[in-house]
Amino acid sequence: MSSQTIARTRRVDDTVARSGTRPGGATAQLLLLASMVIALLAASSAPTPIYAIYQAEWGFSPITTTIVFGIYAVSVLAALLTLGKLSDHVGRKPVLLVALGVQALTMIIFATAGGVPALLAGRVVQGIATGAAIGAIGAMMLDVDAKRGQLTNALVPGIGTATGALLSALLVTFLPAPTHLVYYVLMVVFLAQAVGVLFLRETVTRAPGALASLKPEVILPRTVRAHVLAAAPVLFAVWALAGLYGALGPALVGKLVGGNNAVLAGVLLVAFAGVASGAVLALRNLGPVAVMLTGAGTLFVGVAVTLVALGVGSLTLFFVGTVIAGIGFGGGFQGGIRIVVPQVAPHERAGVLSLLYVVSYLGMGVPAVAAGFLVVDGPGLIGATRIYGVAVMVLSVLALAALVRAQRR
Repeated sequence: MSSQTIARTRRVDDTVARSGTRPGGATAQLLLLASMVIALLAASSAPTPIYAIYQAEWGFSPITTTIVFGIYAVSVLAALLTLGKLSDHVGRKPVLLVALGVQALTMIIFATAGGVPALLAGRVVQGIATGAAIGAIGAMMLDVDAKRGQLTNALVPGIGTATGALLSALLVTFLPAPTHLVYYVLMVVFLAQAVGVLFLRETVTRAPGALASLKPEVILPRTVRAHVLAAAPVLFAVWALAGLYGALGPALVGKLVGGNNAVLAGVLLVAFAGVASGAVLALRNLGPVAVMLTGAGTLFVGVAVTLVALGVGSLTLFFVGTVIAGIGFGGGFQGGIRIVVPQVAPHERAGVLSLLYVVSYLGMGVPAVAAGFLVVDGPGLIGATRIYGVAVMVLSVLALAALVRAQRR
């Protein structure tokens, strides 16, 4: 490590020490940062219960739904690859302020959308803002409190996804302006959080190289390469399943109940993502490898149960499988974070976390778009889901094998 890097790391540690002198101050900062992740992912899942309304009003096919879903994931990927390390150079606060402002603007785009092009444009802008913010937020959590930051990084994504889907479903069902209200509520939340960021204490010292950091590249510090290689298969597998529920979950519920039901579609994502957050808390005292093994194993079982449920047409069994799969998602994601993050130096945190999210969003976006094509030009909704589910089960087995090999080494 160079003397410049050592000096910078010491400045980071000094800043964190000053910000952490009062436990209440660190807790308040973590809560605000966690609320941002929750709001960002709530905004990403908010359109899910509304897709049926869009489809009825604008007359698009199921493949359009998966493209709208997938283009968000691709946009997040692009932002992670280009903007993921920016906060290591310009500071966490500037990145967060711009990202939250852009998110608020995106909510206006969604609320005023009159067709698929506007919806696609909104998802692209939303994905870029989310990708820019997510690495900076995760790194700042670790700056503030390394131990609690790890847990929070793994805990809040599930809460955010579940909150957005359920809030949207309830507003769509019981309040007026179903395609507008949820976006205006989220816009107010983002603006309030931007005000809160102004009062946060910056946790890194600015350093040269901001423009150079925008060049897309994947650089893994030597100290974490083996850990990332062990975590990547699990992260890809669990987020691939998240993509299935986000893109096709409402349609599957509609198939099982015989019609569109926004509330049940929202409850489905709560059953998946909410249970995932509960699993993060329940498994937090296990070692990271044990958590990842638990996640991959329960992922396999959960997907198997959901496929059986689709075969017999049982909504109850489908929800049981979703809950089991949610445990797999929470365990796999938490284990992946925990096996990598402790090995990362402070000045490398945003870049490495962004890389982990790149793997995750690849898993979420690419298979979901492929599933959309299968729904329209292949065996239909149930057939496409079976193919997708079997693929996720194969991924979970490969992830288990990779973990066992890594453990032996």
